[in-house]
Amino acid sequence: MTGTGGWPLTIIMTPDKKPFFAGTYFPKESRFGNIGLKDLILNVQDIWVENRKDALNSGDQIFQALNEMSVSKKGTSLDSLILDKTYDELFKIFDNENGGFGDFQKFPTPHNLMFLLRYWKRTGNKHALDMVTKTLDSMANGGIYDHLGFGFHRYSVDKNWLVPHFEKMLYDQALISMAYTEVFQAIGKSEYKKVAEEVYKYVIRDMSDSVGGFYSAEDADSEGEEGKFYNWTLEEIYQELDSESADIFVEFYNIKEDGNFNDGYSKQSNQNILHITKSLDDLATKLGLEPSKLGQRIDESRIKLYKAREKRIHPHKDDKILTDWNGLMIASLALAGQVFNEVNYVESAIKAVDFIISKMYSDGRLMHRYRDGESSVDGNLDDYSFMIWGLLETYSATFKTEYLEMAQELNNTLMNHFWDETHGGFYFTADDGEKVLIREKKTYDSAIPSGNSVELLNMAKLAKLREDEKLESSANKLVIAFSEIVKRTLTSHTQFITGVEFILGPSYDVLIVGEDGDDDTNKMLDILRKRFLPNKVVVFKDTKHPESANRIAESIEHKNTLDGHATAYLCTGGSCKLPTTNPEEIIKLMKRG
Repeated sequence: MTGTGGWPLTIIMTPDKKPFFAGTYFPKESRFGNIGLKDLILNVQDIWVENRKDALNSGDQIFQALNEMSVSKKGTSLDSLILDKTYDELFKIFDNENGGFGDFQKFPTPHNLMFLLRYWKRTGNKHALDMVTKTLDSMANGGIYDHLGFGFHRYSVDKNWLVPHFEKMLYDQALISMAYTEVFQAIGKSEYKKVAEEVYKYVIRDMSDSVGGFYSAEDADSEGEEGKFYNWTLEEIYQELDSESADIFVEFYNIKEDGNFNDGYSKQSNQNILHITKSLDDLATKLGLEPSKLGQRIDESRIKLYKAREKRIHPHKDDKILTDWNGLMIASLALAGQVFNEVNYVESAIKAVDFIISKMYSDGRLMHRYRDGESSVDGNLDDYSFMIWGLLETYSATFKTEYLEMAQELNNTLMNHFWDETHGGFYFTADDGEKVLIREKKTYDSAIPSGNSVELLNMAKLAKLREDEKLESSANKLVIAFSEIVKRTLTSHTQFITGVEFILGPSYDVLIVGEDGDDDTNKMLDILRKRFLPNKVVVFKDTKHPESANRIAESIEHKNTLDGHATAYLCTGGSCKLPTTNPEEIIKLMKRG
């Protein structure tokens, strides 16, 4: 309506819920030439009394525009050219100096990075990988990262990743840590694993409910001031550390006597945001110390300062548990559990799944929100699609068929109650839910990917796992339903295009048949988990208990080990390769297509 947006949002509607006015950021009282909410309401009251017809006409026009926007206009299937064009668009807006996209505020947008990582894997384009690593390096070194307690703040208000909006969101922790995990998987550099593990430590320590779910967020403010909990003065550093340790810490994290930023957030000008501008090796050379010993010294100081910070008044914690954001965190932890071979991550994911299913799921339907023993609000598209994502990763981490079957059950609900049979695509709300003015279809990937984007990849993977041609056809219909919208704004649909990339292939379905826990079985699974092979689905059939895997797809029942050794069956593009007992041969077969 105005070309701008924000929060808090004010919408004024007619009694039949047609909006005729919308705006953001209204103060309580009018000031400095800007109208306040109290005066605005009085003006609207005058309009409603004296010119009600104009207000009703405006509401009708807006309703018609919204209605037209909600109808997806069918296009055509997308080919691999869309991948090149998306890369080109991201290349144009990439900040080569600082990483990230755009030249002002910086948002993490990990779905952009995960698309670029797949584009690099597909094409060998090194600059695509460089954009990912430059961005992740800058984020991990910047003030957007909490160097003491870990976890990422919401975004930076500057292009250098220095000054964050200090709020911490669960969905950011989930998606950003997933990006770091995948980059470690792709290139093997331990610093990416370290950041991911630190984020998971923060989430499990500070954002986990004792019953299993994950909390939503931590506020930016404490004691009425944004960032006060996180920032430090030079004097405070020297009060907590011995002089030599403080000297090192101050230089490594760029602490200044008069502060290292001035953005109007802090009431004092001597505040510092911890951030890194020089490598540990460079500082070690300057100080004449071994890098490992210097790193240990800095880490000891970090722990002391973290403990001191814990005594401060903490920002408020938003302890509601949301199904969609939990689905993202479950997916992230389950993936990391596979890549890092870390059972604690998988157990945390399972605990959250069990919580959602026991507390927020009944009669085949998900609820959106849980707090203080009460679950409420009908589940939306994001709740289902993000939870399906989490369940698919949990299956891959455990090979317990019940998680795959639950994913299929949730997917059936989406097809039955959210799918648009006429135009294709998923509505945000169910057909039997609360009646709203417009049943919106969201495709735009913003801070988090859209439900339609995530569900596209879910459907493509489920179709392969279950050998379900009908579901595969529905995934193709989803592409056609939104192809014209996607082509108009490529960089706003990178998660959707990641799903398209999987469908275009080559993508692989792999069946491993062997005895659970045997060395040759583990070697087969480890090579698939440790390599960055995003366009695959894997099923495991335990020879001692084959009935579970046999339920997944019809062909699995007839596939067995060769000569008693763990055996891999790989299929792609409608044809299957000869089975192999050699783990390295699986990778070779994938390279051959």
